Amino acid sequence: MNDTPNPKPAIIVVAIATSGRREVLRDTLAQIDRQERRPDRILICPVAADDVDWDHAASLTVPAERVDGPRGSSAQRNAILDRVGAPDLIVFFDDDYLPADRFLAETERLFQQNPDIIAATGHLLADGIRGPGIGLPEALALLSADRAPERPDVKPIDNLYGCNMVARFAAMTHASARFDENLPLYGWHEDIDFSGQLRSHGRIVFAEALRGVHRGVKRGRTSGVQFGYSQIANTVYVVRKGTMRWPRGLRFAIGNPIANALGCLRPQGIVDRRGRLKGNLLALWDLLRGKLDPRRILSLR
Repeated sequence: MNDTPNPKPAIIVVAIATSGRREVLRDTLAQIDRQERRPDRILICPVAADDVDWDHAASLTVPAERVDGPRGSSAQRNAILDRVGAPDLIVFFDDDYLPADRFLAETERLFQQNPDIIAATGHLLADGIRGPGIGLPEALALLSADRAPERPDVKPIDNLYGCNMVARFAAMTHASARFDENLPLYGWHEDIDFSGQLRSHGRIVFAEALRGVHRGVKRGRTSGVQFGYSQIANTVYVVRKGTMRWPRGLRFAIGNPIANALGCLRPQGIVDRRGRLKGNLLALWDLLRGKLDPRRILSLR
């Protein structure tokens, strides 16, 4: 007979930064409300009050709470951290990420059984970020058809993926980990920078049991020029900061302009490759002049 007591339930907070995706977020909250293990709190930081259907948010089994903060993914997530208290686990979801029904139950189990794990990211059944995005019916069908493996993989990784990140709050506090607000608006590479702050404090893993769909909704994102500038400026910034290893940074700095240049020859319609390439070139010119700064996108359109 096993007399080992059941572990104390974790306090789990779901954190969502959002902008301009009211209906998309409504779908995400409805999916969170289907979790077998519901969160203890849901904190949402919008850019504008009407970014959220607050009547719907209040009707959830765990009513969502509003957090006010400045615009920008990093700043909005930090505003949530300032309000979160001291949970055991904090789960960062993009507003267009749909977690499988057992996501939070598997999260609790993973962290309770592995005290050396300080952060995790999960398996994507599909990621619409590289294409036109994934509609709600398709995303729900993918979740419904999914069958998790009996022995899901857990393996070490360097970096979390921002659409679904779980962190042990005590480890974040010990590492003084925050989201860098010098990476404004969309916060390109904020997940890599955040991971780099945690890396020396414990294991960061990919956990196959944490499953979901990233819809990759295009509405509400930054302009092509702004994003292209960030592709270079943010990469250089986090490499200099030491939270991204330079070989990976070099791949980003070379690969993205090449992809954007080739994309200009074969326009996709859904991606502003010309705008991104223009932003790349502006950033490279600023780098040569010694004036490269991720915050410059605030003055670009």
